[in-house]
Amino acid sequence: MRILILEDEIPAYQKLVSFIKDYFQDDIPHDWARSNAEGKLYLQKNTYFFILSDIQLLDGLSFDLYNEVNTQVPIIFCSAHDEYLFQAFNTNGIAYILKPYTQADFKKAMEKYQALFQKGTYNILNTSTINELKSALKDESTSYKKRFVIKKAKGIQLLNVSEISKIEANGDFCIATDLKGKRHTISQNLGSIHQQLQPNKFFKINRSEIICIDAIQQIESHFKNRLLITLTGIKDKAMTSSSTTSDFRKWLEE
Repeated sequence: MRILILEDEIPAYQKLVSFIKDYFQDDIPHDWARSNAEGKLYLQKNTYFFILSDIQLLDGLSFDLYNEVNTQVPIIFCSAHDEYLFQAFNTNGIAYILKPYTQADFKKAMEKYQALFQKGTYNILNTSTINELKSALKDESTSYKKRFVIKKAKGIQLLNVSEISKIEANGDFCIATDLKGKRHTISQNLGSIHQQLQPNKFFKINRSEIICIDAIQQIESHFKNRLLITLTGIKDKAMTSSSTTSDFRKWLEE
């Protein structure tokens, strides 16, 4: 058994070597590369049991290496990236370790890898999967609003974006309705708010309303190429404009 470690940071590499020895109770032969160029040379001449791979290496993303070299070796990713990327890992049945990792994190990742591998469901990277991971990484690198500060009579309240069902224009301000039906005033106009929201989560269905895809319960056809949308926490149905319906349908399938 031989392992390839792709990690540009020396302390992180040393920690992984220690974790491997502790997990397998032995000194497992391994090769170490700090760049895609070095990793390519190793992959072209050696066969590995699995790969421990950081995402950001000295000369770019390791995804580019796996696009160039068609490897059938299972990969466990080790990265400081979070949220969107790891959702993609979970969706594609890929084990990962989140930095700063511990021995317990390493053990958990190894157990997940072995469980998936034994079931025959561990995903060997192909072009489609790599592109999905790169897209998730791009989404993560874009900073979108996570919460709004809501001014109340007795102070301020934080409204998490994940709790919002709909946002509607109300003069120079906006009203955000959460998933429980509570209404909150946001001291910004609709255009400004729209630019701050994650585009695959929120859609501006007409001139005055933005809705969250996670809050959609039902969609019905309506006259003049419009759609009626039932949202969590909201009694009245929202409605697309005839000019946004086509783009809205495409957005739902992204």
